[in-house]
Amino acid sequence: MLEIVTTGDGSKTIYNSEVGENYHSKHGALQESRHVFLNSGLIYFLNITQRKEVSILEVGFGTGLNFLLSAYHCAENKVELEYTGIEAFPLSEEMIRQTGYDEYVPKNTWDNFMLLYPDSLHGPVMMAEFCKLQIAGCKLADFKNKSLFDVIYFDAFASAYQPEMWSADSIAHAIQFLKPGGVFVTYAITGNLKRTIKSLGLKVEKAPGAPGKREMLRATKPF
Repeated sequence: MLEIVTTGDGSKTIYNSEVGENYHSKHGALQESRHVFLNSGLIYFLNITQRKEVSILEVGFGTGLNFLLSAYHCAENKVELEYTGIEAFPLSEEMIRQTGYDEYVPKNTWDNFMLLYPDSLHGPVMMAEFCKLQIAGCKLADFKNKSLFDVIYFDAFASAYQPEMWSADSIAHAIQFLKPGGVFVTYAITGNLKRTIKSLGLKVEKAPGAPGKREMLRATKPF
């Protein structure tokens, strides 16, 4: 069962009773998404590369908040965005509308997302002139793609509730889709996670975490 709940910063998220976990941090859905994925992932990558085009793979598309914030930032900065989400259990349009995330992005960004969200589950759609979205309705282990990505947002449920998503095999499967020079970010940081990612040849760093977490993990794939 899915239920809309309000988090610590006033933004909403969804509680999944079957998993026993929220889709975002109880301390603040919006501030977590902005801090972990937008600022520490996308903006960090764009700043170090000075690129005007970027491709993002999100593991755990969920409510679409990370996509909406990324699309807004790219539109504002004239960056061409190709965004692919992996979501084994896509949410209904009605459930996404109840999140109220239209408050955080321009009306045209929100309207285009809600209009084209169903189509994006069946193939790539142009959300705007420089923004393409596709949502793969499958489990991470079943995801296949011919192209590699500049940034990976790893936003699965916490390992206490979904341990299979954080196994060495799952992390390795995700990172194989990262380009050399690409950036992997997630809200979590554990000894096992750091060791797994280091064993795959990436440079791991601790970054300040979102409110409620002291640290998060960011890793870069060498050229």
